Amino acid sequence: MSNGWVPPDEVLRDAPAYSPRPGEQADLELLLTGAYTPLTGFMTRAELVSVSRRGRLTDGVPWSVPVTLQVPTALVERLDVRDPTHRTLVLTDGEGAPMAALEVADTWPIRDGVTGVGGPVRRLGDGGHGPFQRLRRTPEEIRSLLPPGRVLGVVADRPLHRPQLAQIAHATRTLGAHLLVLIPVGADGGELPPEALVRSVFAARDRMPPATLVAVPLPRRREEIADALLRARVSAAYGVTHLLSTGETLSGAGLRVLVPRELAYDNRDGQWRWREDIPPRNRRQALTQAEIDDLLDRGFPLPEWHTPPAVAKELVHARPPRRYRGLVIFLTGLSGSGKSTIARGLTDALREQGERTVTLLDGDIVRRELSAGLGFSKADRDTNIRRISWVAAEIARHRGVAICCPIAPYEQARAEARKMTLATGAGFLLIHVSTPLEVCEQRDRKGLYARARAGLLTGMTGVDDPYEEPTDADLTLDTTDLSVEEAVQAVLHQLAETGWVEPRHPNG
Repeated sequence: MSNGWVPPDEVLRDAPAYSPRPGEQADLELLLTGAYTPLTGFMTRAELVSVSRRGRLTDGVPWSVPVTLQVPTALVERLDVRDPTHRTLVLTDGEGAPMAALEVADTWPIRDGVTGVGGPVRRLGDGGHGPFQRLRRTPEEIRSLLPPGRVLGVVADRPLHRPQLAQIAHATRTLGAHLLVLIPVGADGGELPPEALVRSVFAARDRMPPATLVAVPLPRRREEIADALLRARVSAAYGVTHLLSTGETLSGAGLRVLVPRELAYDNRDGQWRWREDIPPRNRRQALTQAEIDDLLDRGFPLPEWHTPPAVAKELVHARPPRRYRGLVIFLTGLSGSGKSTIARGLTDALREQGERTVTLLDGDIVRRELSAGLGFSKADRDTNIRRISWVAAEIARHRGVAICCPIAPYEQARAEARKMTLATGAGFLLIHVSTPLEVCEQRDRKGLYARARAGLLTGMTGVDDPYEEPTDADLTLDTTDLSVEEAVQAVLHQLAETGWVEPRHPNG
């Protein structure tokens, strides 16, 4: 049975639909559950101006972070904000299932082809699906479960190791509070896929004081202050009275924020204490995140003095050694630079080794089989890269190796490819095949440059369309004076040095 609101058939029949981006999707869920109270929808222009200038909504309620929605202008052109029967926009999840109806009250241009929209939202349907739905309780449901008195909130945006667990236990005892652990499960999350993060936090539950756990789709604004303010506001909506800081930001949006002192491991009795209370010779610092990642990447066990075995087991499962983890190898460069040749040679070499399952997504094959019908406009090029990236990320999610070699001339599209892959828990290696344009033109195996110079072909990268050189490449190869075998060996060396494949002797 649906618990959502169902607008009249004639409204739904003609209403356009849109699937928000991950951060907007998370905002939408928080609006629908009441976690963003007093907000009831995406902000209008007047609300945005008021928040920017005064730190308050138009009705005077304090609020300091914009909550906005941007949609294609073509969809907005089908709406009429003055007509109640033609101002509804259906918001869907990534699979197209309706989540909410937005009654558009205001629209404004953002940039070419993109328009901002604001107005109240109302839930459609039964509230969604996906892993750990039982943990996605509303603030009202959680508040009804909490005992009276103080509630200590912890936003567990990363696995809880022994030092964090000791800080939580100390703060809970000091306050005499009930513990509420909020686990961020947004799709644009952090170091681990959301399902793995939930499992790792639950693996530490027997090391916590009595606690209530809830999964919350907290978005990331990439701005520390904004993130802290939203986390505090959402925590307060769930009934938190005191918030344990997990970073350097102290913004609490009305909550009392506790900043824990630095702990260290005391090897005299195996306890975690305030760093200053332990003699230097007996003091052992907590591992940094980089050190933890390095141990996992190389397949070394996490030390039990630092990480509970159950948590370590979940982390090893979610982040296996690099030689067993999925990987996307993304070669970018001009047409004729040698990308496809290197990619084919690399594919053959990895298949000969037999350690990894390898899939080659060659640019021309992809255009024929995956992206047929697309042209060479910027929008079509971006769509092509997005499709390649999605397939590659899915291959890597299942611990295969995907090798891609499109031109990929635009930095933003390459960044999205990296982000899409990392979100699956896999690795991403960007290789810039930097062969100069004049050398590529001399090769011109397909005759494309000659046609472009003759005016018979437009949109040719390097001729009348730009190539944005990567500034974040993991490896750069110029094949002007480099043989195919040398280029392939350079990539294999990079893979071996960074732990993605087992090192091989030259005659091995």
